[in-house]
Amino acid sequence: MTREPSQRVVLAPDKFKGSASAPEVADALATGVVRAVPAARIHRVPVADGGDGTVDAFVTAGWRRVGLIAPGPTGAATPTSYAVRGDTAVVELAAVVGAAKLPAGRFDPLGSGTDGLGTVLAHALESGVRHLVLGLGGSASSDGGAGLLRGLGARILDARGAEVPPGGAPLADAARLDAGGLHPLLRRARLTLACDVDNPLLGPAGAVAVYGPQKGAGPAELAILEAALGNWARVVGEAFPVERYGDATSRPGAGAAGGTGFGVLGALAVLMPVTVRSGIDVVLELLGFADLVNGAALVVTGEGSFDEQSLRGKAPLGVLAAATAAGVPCVVTPGRSLLTPEQVREAGFAGCHPLTEFEPDPARCIAQARPLLVRVGERIAEQYLRARV
Repeated sequence: MTREPSQRVVLAPDKFKGSASAPEVADALATGVVRAVPAARIHRVPVADGGDGTVDAFVTAGWRRVGLIAPGPTGAATPTSYAVRGDTAVVELAAVVGAAKLPAGRFDPLGSGTDGLGTVLAHALESGVRHLVLGLGGSASSDGGAGLLRGLGARILDARGAEVPPGGAPLADAARLDAGGLHPLLRRARLTLACDVDNPLLGPAGAVAVYGPQKGAGPAELAILEAALGNWARVVGEAFPVERYGDATSRPGAGAAGGTGFGVLGALAVLMPVTVRSGIDVVLELLGFADLVNGAALVVTGEGSFDEQSLRGKAPLGVLAAATAAGVPCVVTPGRSLLTPEQVREAGFAGCHPLTEFEPDPARCIAQARPLLVRVGERIAEQYLRARV
């Protein structure tokens, strides 16, 4: 009698936005895989690319969650958290001042800010963290990182010496950045910016023009914010002279998260080492993903919508690269796929199994994601695991 060998499957999905978190996706797929192949050994490694769900991914991997109260995007006190292991902290902008933190989900394009993000970074530094990993994504504001700096102790003053209020629009009145009060522990730390956006701060490809409309800004608000960020860039350039530190406005990533990247690259980078890296690459490295994949029979990744943007460095492509390097086949399981089978194959995936294989109605796929994922897990196990027995 031939005994079915045990086979190890690494489940590394991103979230299905608006439908299921990454850990929920992994759990549902695991249920299906084991149902079809009971001998399968499952290793759940939910992932993220630095945006929504990044902290949860690390907590699921065994990192410690640190909770605190910090100002949300409109300044209201809101619960948030970051993940810690050793002297490294993973901080997710979206979990502090992201769109999901807007009261009643109402955008405030002119008044939203990133002050709470600075509060969280200061908390981490004071807790002994020396390597800050900051994931950018899901931003609700366009304040050029001014709030981030203010939360870390900087002062932004108008021509009369009064404090400039939080938000992007008030930066039109900024006349001076007093960086003398920036947190002293910044000089003893380093920061990795997990960022997949290469937009500059200003101009037609900048933070406001490209992402402002997604944050509720109409034509009038866009003009106000662009002018305000232009003034803010001048103020930062005077505090940290361009001829000495370089012009951060045009650096790739300066326009990320409403210009939060500029606040890091234009000011914090003067005080501490700052590295800009792909979000998924940073996440996979910190999770030790290469070691987890080594020797596996199969890797399964996925996200809500699998399209051409997915092939430009989002989570599934990062997982695929790690699996390929280890010589392990990788299957993608999205909610829906807008790619042709040829595109999927040319990218290097062993296969693509969207939820729409079982339910063609996208609305039902969203509502019934978890039971559909179980069925997809069964199909994947039958096709890719049983065939290896």
